[in-house]
Amino acid sequence: MFEGLPRVERPPLRFVALGDSLTEGVGDPVGDGVWRGWAALLAGGLAEEPVGFTNLAVSGSQTRDVLERQLPAALELRPDLVSVVVGVNDTLRCTFDIRAVAARLDQVYAACTARGAVLLTACLPDPGTMLGLPGALAHPLARRQRTVNTVVHALSERYGALHLHACEGDWTTDRAMWSADRLHPGERGHRQLALRFHTLLAARGLATGPAPSPEPEFPVPTASASLWWLATAGTGWVARRCTDLLPQLLTLAADELRHRARGTSARLDLRASAAVSAALAGLSVAERADAAQGLTSGHMQRWA
Repeated sequence: MFEGLPRVERPPLRFVALGDSLTEGVGDPVGDGVWRGWAALLAGGLAEEPVGFTNLAVSGSQTRDVLERQLPAALELRPDLVSVVVGVNDTLRCTFDIRAVAARLDQVYAACTARGAVLLTACLPDPGTMLGLPGALAHPLARRQRTVNTVVHALSERYGALHLHACEGDWTTDRAMWSADRLHPGERGHRQLALRFHTLLAARGLATGPAPSPEPEFPVPTASASLWWLATAGTGWVARRCTDLLPQLLTLAADELRHRARGTSARLDLRASAAVSAALAGLSVAERADAAQGLTSGHMQRWA
C-alpha cells in the first residue's frame, strides 16, 4: 500500500555534554593527549544508529563557565539530551558561594529543559576524601561538596532530571576505578559512570543501543607512566588550584580545629545546611515552573 512513498529519515539523536575535566574525559586517554571519557562511551550506546555527540566540557570549568560559555553553544545545537556534571571546581576556589552555584545551576537546568532536552545530572565524591587529605583539611572540602550535592539533588528533582548518585558506593573506594591523581576516574571508572547513566536511560526507554562494556579497552598505565603524569601535568593542575585555594583552605582548617577543640563542630554543619536552604529558597519559583513545562511528553516520544 505504501510502496513508492519516500522514506522519512529521522535526524540522529543529539547529545551534548557540559562540565569540567570529569566529562572532558581526563583519566581515560585514547591517544597522545586525547581524552575520551564517560560521555563519549555513553553516546555509543544511546541508539542503534550513530548519535550526534558534542562534548563541550573543559577542564577546570566552574558553574559560571558552564552557564556563560558552554550553555549558549549547547543550545545552538538543539540537543535531545544534555548532561550537566559540574561543581567540584567551585568547591576548590576561595570564591565558593553556594547561593551563586545554586543560581547558576538553576539557570542551566531551566534553559535545557525549556528547550525540551532530557537532562542528566550527577552528584560527586568530595575531593578531600579522594585525595586522602588530613581531617582538618578534608572536612571543609567535604562540607562544601555536600552542599553542592544537596543543591544538585534538589534541582534535579525539580526539573525532572535523570540523576546519578555517584558520590557514594564501592566505586569511590576502589583504586582500580581511579587514575593516578586520585581525583579523576581511570578508564574503568569512566566506563562505570557511562554504564550507570546508560542504565538510568534504558529504564526510561531512552537508551536503545548496547550498554557500554565495564571492561577496559586499553591497558592500565604503568606505575612509571602514572608518576610521570603526576610530575608534569598533575603537578601543574595541583599548583594552579593551590595558588587560589590553599590560603583559604588553611583558614578553614584552623576554624575546623577551633570548633573541634570547643566541641562545637556541629555548628559548621548547621551553618552549611542553612546556606543551602537559603540558596534554594532564593531561586525564582516562576522560572522553575516555566522551565518544567519544557519537558513535554511529545519530546519524550522523540526517543521512542
